[in-house]
Amino acid sequence: MDNAICYGTMESPLGQLVLRGDGQVLTGLYLPQQKRWQGPQSSWRHSETSFEMVREQLAAYFAGERQEFQIPVGLEGTPFQLRVWRELMRIPFGTTITYAELARRVGQPTASRAVGNANGRNPVSIIVPCHRVIGANGKLTGYAGGVEKKDWLLHWERTQTAGQPGLLF
Repeated sequence: MDNAICYGTMESPLGQLVLRGDGQVLTGLYLPQQKRWQGPQSSWRHSETSFEMVREQLAAYFAGERQEFQIPVGLEGTPFQLRVWRELMRIPFGTTITYAELARRVGQPTASRAVGNANGRNPVSIIVPCHRVIGANGKLTGYAGGVEKKDWLLHWERTQTAGQPGLLF
């Protein structure tokens, strides 16, 4: 496969997801009505077969059969954004942390707002689990896919881990 950008779609409990990548690496996963998402570009090639592994793993996640993803992800952003996004992938399924904790974990303890901005620009929703970051008061704050979808994802993960010790909510 060439390095052209391709995209596909997938139905989910959250609505139709749009998947973007080069056929080998996933570079975008977008929720319906996601902020800063304009839809596929005219230069992108539609390809459903390029995303079979992504679809299988997401379907298993939504079926309660998978808690971690084994999908090659290619993230492009500033060095700070990349640090934040890599740290997001370390937040275990069914747990949440605050923006302040995320800032501490990336070595910028006074940068909660900057961490929130980087979190909101995460191009690979769900797989890079930005939904697992909450406000200091425990409330759900911003989510590019919509707070109601963030709430759904957190509730879903909570129901899949009910009764397991050591999970924070």
